[in-house]
Amino acid sequence: MSFGGIRSMWVFALFDLPVDTKEQRAQYRRFHDTLVDDGFQRIQYSVYARHCASAENSTVHEQRILAFLPPEGEVRLFQLTDLQFERIKVFVGNIRAPTESAPEQLTFL
Repeated sequence: MSFGGIRSMWVFALFDLPVDTKEQRAQYRRFHDTLVDDGFQRIQYSVYARHCASAENSTVHEQRILAFLPPEGEVRLFQLTDLQFERIKVFVGNIRAPTESAPEQLTFL
């Protein structure tokens, strides 16, 4: 979806964090909760995505994630345009499922 020439984006956060100790589990929970509080939704286990109105806005959300990275584990971030996101093929078992739609955006003038 494009708003006045601004291409909306999706930011993905994929992560594998250790949960062996009580402290690691607490760090995992803080990371997870901060993602959700920032508007990320679970796509698959340890894969979260957030729709952003523009590339600049997606960079803001990536910077927020970088500010609360846990000290251990692995986190990967990437961005997709709406067009790239729409091309994702989703399967539940061997049945094709619809790809999620971008949320409706409000424009204030």
